[in-house]
Amino acid sequence: MRKLKKVVEIGKVKIGGNNPIVVQSMTKTKTRDIKKTIIQIKRLQKAGCDMVRMAVVNKDDAISLRRIKKSVSIPIIADIHFDYRLALKAIDAGVDKIRINPGNIGENWKVTEVIKKAKDNCVPIRIGVNSGSLPKSILKKYRHPTPDAIVESMKDAINIFINNRFNNIVISAKGADVRDTIFVYKMLSKQFNYPLHIGITEAGLPFRGGIKSAVGLGILLNQGIGDTIRVSLTSDPVMEVVAAYEILNSLGLRQHGPIFISCPTCGRCEVNLARIARTVESRLKKYKSFMKVAVMGCVVNGPGEAREADFGIACGKGVGIVFAKGKEIRRAKEAKLVDILFEVIDENINN
Repeated sequence: MRKLKKVVEIGKVKIGGNNPIVVQSMTKTKTRDIKKTIIQIKRLQKAGCDMVRMAVVNKDDAISLRRIKKSVSIPIIADIHFDYRLALKAIDAGVDKIRINPGNIGENWKVTEVIKKAKDNCVPIRIGVNSGSLPKSILKKYRHPTPDAIVESMKDAINIFINNRFNNIVISAKGADVRDTIFVYKMLSKQFNYPLHIGITEAGLPFRGGIKSAVGLGILLNQGIGDTIRVSLTSDPVMEVVAAYEILNSLGLRQHGPIFISCPTCGRCEVNLARIARTVESRLKKYKSFMKVAVMGCVVNGPGEAREADFGIACGKGVGIVFAKGKEIRRAKEAKLVDILFEVIDENINN
């Protein structure tokens, strides 16, 4: 069962409580390149991204936020490190949320200035502690970014906000190590009632990074921990959104777009199932409706899996059966199976 946390509103999106787990990503463009940034945000929104974060590294980035905000319809988040003045400018530009790591902002008075500005403008703040950028005092004490070091750093940061009577916050404490990250989030979930943004930082390229993220996020989400997620990949940010929804779909936490099922094949398979599966998966990308689609290669599990899916193919020797909602619809030769499957899908859904 999901552990319900305080609700925080970011624009029109609510994080925490019984609200759906929020999917977010981060632009990979230079924020001051307004045109490219807007194009990327719109691509992310089309893929299902609920909110998007942007790096603000200088004044030009901060100034650009106002125009970007006016050109998109999903909440935008300013990601600030080192210079607290950029956070102040981002709030003035109308962003929906600020993300800061108090550990690298510097003296507490600088964090306090950001808090005051955010409070005056009703802007939430995500306290983002990261294993790669802990305060020097914490690293001196623990020598390495251990789970205890990360948790202590988060406690110190939250105390600044408590002292300033500001609780409109989301917290995150990401690490590159999956087991350490899981341990940290379990501790934070027990100790605080703030919504948790979860992720595995610097996960890597899509294949390995996707696996690491699925393992870490899957364990946390299955234990009811996490209110918003990002899958951090060295790739097109749209891939992050796709991967996030695959994780959520697999756990039954959000229904978004098609779920694709295909068998691994073995010596019993008598069709080119890999080709069929790749084609079906590619053509499914244009569909937004939630549905389960199965492509199965032989008579052992094929008919059963295809019947249980919303739509499916069960293959035999050069032929196959197309199923819809548990019923056999048509039989066809291998070359025509995919086209017939999509004819049946189009006849039965409103995309």
